This record gives sequence, structure tokens and C-alpha cells, in this order.
Amino acid sequence: MFKFWLLCTLAVASRADIAEEEDVLVLKKSNFDEALQAHPNILVEFYAPWCGHCKALAPEYAKAAGMLKAEGSEIRLGKVDATEESELAQEFGVRGYPTIKFFKGGEKQSPKEYSAGRQADDIVNWLKKRTGPAVSTLTEVTTAESLIADNEVAVIGFFKDAQSADAKALEKAAEAIDDVPFAMTSDSDIYSKFEVSKDGIILFKKFDEGRNIFDGEVTKENLLAFVRGNQLPLVIEFTEQTAPKIFGGDIKSHILMFLPKAASDFDEKMNHFKKAAEGFKGQILFIFIDSDIDDNQRILEFFGLKKEDCPAIRLITLEDEMTKYKPESSDITAESITKFCTLFVEGKLKAHLMSQDIPEDWDKNPVKILVGKNFEEVAFNPSKNVFVEFYAPWCGHCKQLTPIWEQLGEKFKDSPDTIVAKMDSTANEIEAVKVHSFPTLKFFPAGDGHQVIDYNGERTLEGFTKFLESGGKEGGAPAGDDDDLDTDDLEDVDDSDAEDGGDDDGHDEL
Repeated sequence: MFKFWLLCTLAVASRADIAEEEDVLVLKKSNFDEALQAHPNILVEFYAPWCGHCKALAPEYAKAAGMLKAEGSEIRLGKVDATEESELAQEFGVRGYPTIKFFKGGEKQSPKEYSAGRQADDIVNWLKKRTGPAVSTLTEVTTAESLIADNEVAVIGFFKDAQSADAKALEKAAEAIDDVPFAMTSDSDIYSKFEVSKDGIILFKKFDEGRNIFDGEVTKENLLAFVRGNQLPLVIEFTEQTAPKIFGGDIKSHILMFLPKAASDFDEKMNHFKKAAEGFKGQILFIFIDSDIDDNQRILEFFGLKKEDCPAIRLITLEDEMTKYKPESSDITAESITKFCTLFVEGKLKAHLMSQDIPEDWDKNPVKILVGKNFEEVAFNPSKNVFVEFYAPWCGHCKQLTPIWEQLGEKFKDSPDTIVAKMDSTANEIEAVKVHSFPTLKFFPAGDGHQVIDYNGERTLEGFTKFLESGGKEGGAPAGDDDDLDTDDLEDVDDSDAEDGGDDDGHDEL
């Protein structure tokens, strides 16, 4: 008995060592294993104190922790300062912030990547899906009402026979969707409350038409398409919270309206945008971006826009390669937007490639300045070896590279067959090279083959010199795909990353 009491005392003492901040466990290498033993199901955020996205997530993360704790749930939320606990961060492959992983059943070896949104409800729903049944059973009207009231979107299957083929299909669909709660009922009072006269599936939501009734053959695939086509508003505003839903969804064609929310004709233009969206549900995601918000300026820049250029419409596809499209008309009317989207769906639009005008002094300095309009002529000159830095003005790694790149240009300025150049890839795009991170360094050797070689060596004057003198062999590799583009890239680069050097791979993502 004494030994048992001593073990219990030690266990309590061990748990007491895990501090909490706003219901979130503060985890370190010294208490991480103990936390997993005490709380077998725990979601852990690896963050950096300077990361703007981590700061934005913090209140929602704490809110989610409080919601679970208030329910008496065994699921807990924890956080790790990855800048202080570098060994833990390295152990779990943390390369960017925030990184969120779910440790289930006390298992440490293969945590599940968190894949839903960054609002408290998203976090709680995702965790409940991971630890409980994919479809809950509703037996009372009040429970059904609470499910709908507590969630932005909820799906309820009305089945008199819970073992029917349709009910089984709903369960399979529910298992594949993390961020929407699913429920099922056979209760006649719930049928009556929601005016349901026969078996079916309804998606309830707090926006647009309020509810969508599934119509068609009940299969997992059809249900997934139904939910994903209706779970977002006709027009969704781009924010810190909605970005994961925008980029993480199945719809990879996005039309963006850049418009100040304070504009006098905001409501008028938004109504036109929404009207056009009705005809492309499930095909194109309609997104509104407030062009007055400072945090959105990077996105404007990505499309070659400035505040004074707004309102403006652009379309982008996020498939294997990002492709941008610009409408011929600047009118923002339902008719013009519908015409633009119809041409896109029919495959009749030509990609829009940005380019600055060629500077008069582009070749006056040792490092030549390339833009979209002169790139092909210079880079693919058959008599020249051309080494190009594709950079972004805000990129911290690019700023660190600048003095070395200028020294390299100086070293080869009198070379008859070698050119050192740079191109601002936030304002210029070319068909031959897709830039996914900064700086991207590519070598275009002399010849008629339009060959492209990636530079993967040391970013030193010595490394660059050896590379050029070896004809692109020392530190080079045949050009392939760049690092896979993270779907959060447009929203996950913040200025602190740029100033502090970004991820430890030496690149700042787009």
C-alpha cells in the first residue's frame, strides 16, 4: 500500500510540474513524455514567439483548450516554444511556424498533422473526429439544435434505419472530412422540428441559404462533393482564420476580388460578385480581399497590384503550377465576371504573365537587371552562360545574399561569355521558370538547347565561382521541380520570417 501511495504521489507531482497558460499545457523536453502519459490525446502547437501567425492563432487555440476543458474532455492542448526547445522541434520535423501535431493514445512515434482551420470550433471538431465516432447519434431535439447552433456548418442524416446503405455511405463520407461535424437521427420529433418528411441528408450552415438538401445517389464520393461544394460561403473573405479552408479545399481555381471594405460602392460590387458566384459553385472559389489591410499587401504584390489599382479582379489556379489570369475588362459586374469565369472554365483564357518595363540602365552594372520583357533574349542567348537570382524585395535571405551576388557580378563583369543577373519575381513572371521560393538560383548555359540548371551549392563567393568556372557542374543539378508549394504559402510568410531568415532551408516561400 505504501508503494502504491508513493507512486500515486509521484504521478500527481509529475503532473503538477506541467504548467498551464489559459488552459494550454506548457510543454518542454523535460515534461513532454510525462504529458503524453498523463494526457494520452494531446494536440501540440510548436510555435515561435516572434511569429505573427502564432500570435494570431493563440487566442483561438486557448479558446479551444477552454472549450474542451469545460466539457470535461480528456483531450488537452499543449504548446512548445520551438525556439527554446530546439531538440523537440527537430525530433518532430518542425520546419515552419506554427506546426501543429496530434499525439493520440500516448503514442509519440508518428503524430498526426493537424489539417483543419485555425478557429476554436475547427480545432475542437477536428479533435472530436479523431477521438470519437465520425457520426454522432441524435435522440433529442435540443441536442440537434445545439449541434446546428454551435457550428458554422453541420451535416445531419435523417434515416429511419441506421443500418441502411445510405447511412453507411454517410459514415464513410464523415470519416473523410475533419472540419465538419456529422450526425444521424431516426427520431420523429427531430424530423418534425426540421420539417423533414422522408429520409435524406441536410447540410445546415449559418450563411447564404442556411441549408442545403442533398439530391442524388447517396455515395461517399457524391456526399463529399456535396459537402465541399456547400460548406463555404458563396464569397469568402481571405483572413488569417479562413486561409486554411481556402487553400486546403478541393477547389483549386480561385477568383479574387481586391476591394477596400471602406469603399462607398462596396455593397454594390459585393452583390455583383456574389451573383456571379452562384453559377460556378463547386468549380471556382470566390474570394474577397480587403485591399486596405496591411497584411494583405503581400498578396496584392504577388499579383502585381498596388492599393491604387483596386478594385481589381484576378483568377489563379493552384494545381501543379500556379497560373494567373487577368480579365480584359476592369468592370466589376455580375455579367463581366460571369463571362470571365466562363471563358476560364472552357479553357479559352491565356495565362497572364507580369512584367515590368525594361530599365534603361538594365545592363550598366555588373549584375544585370532582368524583367519579363527581356528575360528570354538574355537568359537564352546561345553565346552566353547566364546565372540568375530570382528574388523578392522583402525576402530576408535575398537581402543576405545581395552583397555576395554583387561581388560575383563584379568578378565576372569583364567575362566575354558569362552574365550574372537578377530578377524581381514578385513583379515579373516567365513561362520557362516557375519560382516557388526565394532566392531561387538558376543557371542557363550557352547553347541552343534552352537548358536550365538549378544551383544547390554553398551561397558563398567561392561556391558560386566554382559553379560558374565548372560550367554549372560544381554545385549544380538538372532543373526539376522546386520544393513543393505549400498551400499556405500565400498566407504563411510574415515579415518576421523574412527579417529573421525564414525557415532553416534558406528560402522564404512565396
